Amino acid sequence: MTGEEQDTLPGVSPASEGERRRRWWQTHASRVGGGKTSRFRFLRQGRKLDEEFYDNVLEALLAGDVGLDMAEELVSRLRIAARDVKIHDPEEAVTMLEQLMVQRLQERNRGIGGSALPGVIVVVGVNGNGKTTSVGKLAHLLSSQGLSVLVAAADTFRAAAREQLGVWVERSGATMVAHKDGADPGAVVFDALAAAEARHVDIVLVDTAGRLHTKGQLMAELSKIGKVIERKLGRPADEILLVLEAVTGMNALVQAREFQKALPLTGIVLTKLDGTSKGGMVFAIEEELGIPVKLVGLGEGIEDMQFFDPQGYCHALFQDVRQDPTE
Repeated sequence: MTGEEQDTLPGVSPASEGERRRRWWQTHASRVGGGKTSRFRFLRQGRKLDEEFYDNVLEALLAGDVGLDMAEELVSRLRIAARDVKIHDPEEAVTMLEQLMVQRLQERNRGIGGSALPGVIVVVGVNGNGKTTSVGKLAHLLSSQGLSVLVAAADTFRAAAREQLGVWVERSGATMVAHKDGADPGAVVFDALAAAEARHVDIVLVDTAGRLHTKGQLMAELSKIGKVIERKLGRPADEILLVLEAVTGMNALVQAREFQKALPLTGIVLTKLDGTSKGGMVFAIEEELGIPVKLVGLGEGIEDMQFFDPQGYCHALFQDVRQDPTE
C-alpha cells in the first residue's frame, strides 16, 4: 500500500510521499544514534585503515546492537570496498560504511499491504510495548496520506484498552468499531470488516490483545482473528506487524521469536528508537528473524511514526559522525 518504490493505493503519490518521508527523517535525525555518545562518531579520528581501525568498527557496530554476524559481514564488506576503490582515509571509510549499511537494508522489501480493498493490517505485541499507541499513530499516518481508516478495537481483555484506543483514533481522524469489554475479539474484527466493506474504507487496522492468562491462549486468540479475516474476505490479512521497543535491545528478539512461532509475521514496528544509543538493532532484528522493519516510532506525538527508510535511518545514525568530535 505504501513505500516510495512500492505499489500504492489510489490517491497516494509515491513521489510526494517520498519527499514527505525524507523531510520527516531529516527533522528526527538528531534523535537517532546516540548523539555525542555514538561510537561511530570517533571512528574517523584514526590515522590509517589498519587492523585497529577495523577492530574499532566492529566494536562500534556491536556496541550499537547490530549483532555479531551482521557486524562481521559489514566489516568484511568495508574491507573489500576500501580496497576496491582505494580508500586510505578513515573519514572516507566511515562514509563508505554508511553507504554499505544503506545498501544492506535496501535488500529487503518494505512495502506494506496489497491492492485489494479493504487492506487489513493486524498489529500484535505484548502489553506495555506501545501497541495500542502505535495503532493510533499508524491510523494518523495513513489518514494523512488521504486514506480512509477504520480501527477494530479487538483488545477486549485489557481494562480501558478501548477507551485508550478511542482517544488516539479520534485524534487521527479515523473511525473505530468496538464492542463491550470481554467481548469476542473475532466478532469485533468481523463487524469491522463488514463496516469497512459497506463504507468502502481503504484500510482496517486491528488492535489485538497483548496478554491473556497464558501465552498459548493469547496465540490462539490471535490465530482466531486471522481465520475470521480470511473467512470474511476470502484472503488473509495483508500485514501482521509486531510492535517492539528498541530500548529493550536484544531482548526484543525473544518476544519476536515467540510471536513468529505462532503467527506469519510480515513486519516489525520498532518504537522508542530515539530512546537508545543502540539504534543499530534494526540490523540484528532483520538478520535474526528475516522480517523487515517497516515502521518506526521516534517520540510520543501522534506524528512521530513513519515508514522505515534505510537511507534516512542510516543518515540519522551517522549524523553526529559528521560533526567535529572535539565539540
